[in-house]
Amino acid sequence: MTAPAFSLCVYCGSRPGVDPAFADTARAVGRWIGEHGGQLVYGGGRNGLMGIVADATMAAGGQVVGIIPKALVEREWAHHGCTELHVVDNMHERKRMMADKADAFLALPGGIGTFEEFFEVWAWGQLGYHDKPVGLLNVAGYYDGLMAFMRTGVEQQFMSSAQMELIRVDSDAQRLLPELVQAAGMAPQARIEAI
Repeated sequence: MTAPAFSLCVYCGSRPGVDPAFADTARAVGRWIGEHGGQLVYGGGRNGLMGIVADATMAAGGQVVGIIPKALVEREWAHHGCTELHVVDNMHERKRMMADKADAFLALPGGIGTFEEFFEVWAWGQLGYHDKPVGLLNVAGYYDGLMAFMRTGVEQQFMSSAQMELIRVDSDAQRLLPELVQAAGMAPQARIEAI
């Protein structure tokens, strides 16, 4: 198996959501990863946006590393078609392994698990535990309210604008994905279109 050009950790919902744009974007993200020789690292599920992004990555020739806690495998939520499927004891081990295997992080729409993972990896970056880029894909305005809330945190001086600058937010996957890969140091500016 060829080493991937980059490894992108994607956090997203185990449900598809209401707006078809969510599934379309998950599919486009997976296709982009696969077409550019990348590797998807994700939570190992087969349902919702998680399954969509994994299937699209594999269909486009990319590698998929799923990392799932034992309890979720027992509920039959695991995607056994992954290139690699790691079954771990708990959520802490899952998140640590996902972070270790990633060059960059991206949150798509999702629920409480997606929020928690996104905020944790953002906080880890702010604390200096990693220097990997973190992206938020604001599909169909899904994260508009969250972004407004976070700006309130800056206005009320519970956060700094420098902390906000640690995340890259865009509504367009085709702009954000190359930016994350480039920021991770996986491709110089001159080669970004080539990967």
